[in-house]
Amino acid sequence: MDANESSALVAVPPGRVTLSDRRTQRSWSAELAPYRLAPYPVTQERYARVTGLRPSTAQGGQLPVEGVSWQDAVRFCNAWSAQEGLTPAYRLHEQDAETVEWDTAADGYRLPTEAEWEHACRAGTTEARYGPLDEIAWHRGNSDERIHPVGGRQPNSFGLYDMLGNVWEWCWDVYDAEVYGTYRVLRGGGWFDERWSCRASVRRRSHPTFRIDDVGFRVARSLPATPAPG
Repeated sequence: MDANESSALVAVPPGRVTLSDRRTQRSWSAELAPYRLAPYPVTQERYARVTGLRPSTAQGGQLPVEGVSWQDAVRFCNAWSAQEGLTPAYRLHEQDAETVEWDTAADGYRLPTEAEWEHACRAGTTEARYGPLDEIAWHRGNSDERIHPVGGRQPNSFGLYDMLGNVWEWCWDVYDAEVYGTYRVLRGGGWFDERWSCRASVRRRSHPTFRIDDVGFRVARSLPATPAPG
């Protein structure tokens, strides 16, 4: 399977998702319009084609890119958008690298919101996982404690692979500004995580400059707004 030869994104239907945070015991709901999401995490080959860089610890074209920060992911989205003639989704501030504005009207590549991520991960299911964990995810119990090529486990019913396990995925959202400042949300669990962490609802956080060998990302795109009937 060559995940890089097809940049087609999966159409994700609209819906409502309820998110929760175990630390604060808080839950909240989000209504989502339809959007598109990449079927795989961004691979090292794709990342190198767009940026010319190979930052990952374990090298392999079809491995998920890792060792990338949230800021790296945002810059990648803008660079890939520019290469494909799309409007970049993000406005970056040279004087303040942590301040990034999202142009929600842009048609370029972007990070999913965490509500979009969880809605896509669940794919209409209500359980913690969209299938038996060993069949859908690379985690500490079956990964031999190493990263694996994308698409090696079973997808969910939306046709999305590796939503759980293999690498944690950066999302757009700030985790909790009052407590953690600019820390951003990570979702999905990784190849070195125990089974508990590989669930649709699990939230993790890190600084937007943080890089480690079990964190990557996948891209989304917004659908054009439908004009109101005249």
